[in-house]
Amino acid sequence: MKLSVIIVNYNVEYFLEQCLYSVRKALHGMDAEVIVVDNNSVDGSVKMVQSKFPDVRLIANKENTGFSKANNQAIRISKGESILLLNPDTIVESDTFSKVIAFMDEHPDAGGLGVKMIDGKGRFLPESKRGLPVPSVAFFKISGLSALFPKSRIFGRYHLGYLDKEKVHTVDILSGAFMLLRKQTLDQTGLLDESFFMYGEDIDLSYRIIQAGYKNYYFPHTRIIHYKGESTKKSSLNYIFMFYQAMIVFARKHFSKKNARLVSMLIHLAIYLRAFVAILRRFFDRLYLPLLDGILIFAGIFFIKSYWERILIFPEGGHYPLTFITVAVPAYVLIWLISVYLSGGYDKPVRLIKVVQGIFTGTIIILVLYGLLSESYRFSRALIIFGAAWGLVIMLGVRLLLNLLHLGGLRMGAQDNRRFLIVGQEEEANRVAGLMTRTSLSPGFIGLVSTPDHSAGTNGFIGTLDQIRDIILIYKIDEIIFCAKDVAAHNIIDKMSELQDLQVDYKIAPPESYSIIGSNSINTAEDVFVINTNPITRISNRRNKRFLDVTISLLFLPCYPILFFLVRKPIGLLQNIFSVVFGKRSWVGYSRTEDINLHNLPMIHPGVLTPADALPSSLLTPDTVQRLNILYARDYRFVNDLNILIKGYAHLGRRH
Repeated sequence: MKLSVIIVNYNVEYFLEQCLYSVRKALHGMDAEVIVVDNNSVDGSVKMVQSKFPDVRLIANKENTGFSKANNQAIRISKGESILLLNPDTIVESDTFSKVIAFMDEHPDAGGLGVKMIDGKGRFLPESKRGLPVPSVAFFKISGLSALFPKSRIFGRYHLGYLDKEKVHTVDILSGAFMLLRKQTLDQTGLLDESFFMYGEDIDLSYRIIQAGYKNYYFPHTRIIHYKGESTKKSSLNYIFMFYQAMIVFARKHFSKKNARLVSMLIHLAIYLRAFVAILRRFFDRLYLPLLDGILIFAGIFFIKSYWERILIFPEGGHYPLTFITVAVPAYVLIWLISVYLSGGYDKPVRLIKVVQGIFTGTIIILVLYGLLSESYRFSRALIIFGAAWGLVIMLGVRLLLNLLHLGGLRMGAQDNRRFLIVGQEEEANRVAGLMTRTSLSPGFIGLVSTPDHSAGTNGFIGTLDQIRDIILIYKIDEIIFCAKDVAAHNIIDKMSELQDLQVDYKIAPPESYSIIGSNSINTAEDVFVINTNPITRISNRRNKRFLDVTISLLFLPCYPILFFLVRKPIGLLQNIFSVVFGKRSWVGYSRTEDINLHNLPMIHPGVLTPADALPSSLLTPDTVQRLNILYARDYRFVNDLNILIKGYAHLGRRH
């Protein structure tokens, strides 16, 4: 057998499906096998492989064994002369395997090979070719000098930026996303080092290949799409810690004690710096706009108050009590900010109408509360109205200005009314168009584009793939969806690379699937479109659910002496209150029993209560409970949570 393709999967069902379709096309006519090792996924990956790819050899682990160990499981049972380690978040061209195998046959000195990788927006991924992370290279990478001087032969050695990305080169390090290896090379070097749980194992094996007398090649004459989200992934503290710990393991294994200590010191420094930056960035991304709004609203009311009391209220001298500016105004500002948040005014992309709704709702709440206060705390209705008007003007103005200056990652408009192109032949393009109309996106426009070998201009088609640039400009397209059944992977990659300057998004629709895969990041879950009505995965629903959880918890605390006698496990209730507040649990979640399958449902926090608590136990069968879970996930309403809490209050102390 010529080739064994090994894919290790962990909870990326939709990406794995897309990958396997592209692998099936690329292996057509070859003597090869595909082995998928699933590391105890809970998203339905195993069932998907069994039903849609019965020819794939599947290893279903009962625990997450890590990348290295899972790959070694498959390597040991593989039959191919060459072994390809392939990530599930990749798409290969139809001639990728034939080209790389031919190159390996022509170069007996090749122990390993990597290819040119692009992300989901058609941009070249620099980790396609890398240098060995010796202390100096590690320092240049950590210090940022490699990013400042990417093409320098001194500073740019981590990603070998001085090497032409369009030419074949020998390199030090191959990427584990696509790593082609000779079986006889592995017999000499040994398999992947299982002390690397995730990250670093590709560097270690690449280095051992060179030590064994072979060469690693970068081969750019075929390409793959790799949905590796650099921006999201590398802002994760967990990623930073795991990646740099892997570098320390590598240094201790292969470098002298002196160099290993130096690398370890640099890497620990990098961990702390990156962690600090990541925390600051996360804090800034989430809170900079509410903080800016709050400061500007407070400042505006302060100056309005000063003018109002000096000119109209106390023209002969005097001022409002200090409690007005120190207590009342901060309370007003807080109510406005919370109302805007709950209205969706801080969701991205920004919708100005949500800000208006939030300010209006907050003002009504403030005026109602104002009417309930004693005379000594009723300072001025006029200042509340003026403050609301100022708040509305300044919040709208800030968002328009930030959008105009492209600052803060702020983008105006809504996901609704996005304009789509679907590229494919008539049957498949219409199927995908139908899928799009049944998602929660509400597309503003869907245009069909045919492949060059099929006629356009009829049955909803507005042009061919050769005309796509003009079509994008004329119809102001936001997103292109390629039908993988009709458009070859190399044509998709060509177009993604060719159209980079137009700033459109891309997605790929696998045949016979109800998912559409896209974005430049495997971590951007909202870019996987599936049929739903009002799914719990919507940002607004997640926000409302979390707000409801915290609010209910804060209400339960002062009511605990009463609830102590109403619930069956009062100590458990107290524990649950704090678990919910700190985000470990939710008051309502899925029913979780051995008979219930949660694989195809979006992940949420474990619930104290479940939808089943709203019904008498005599009506509950496993099938009924499963349906309740599905309905809860696909058509979420926060009033449903309230109803479940009311009907299941006796079980609020449940801990399992």
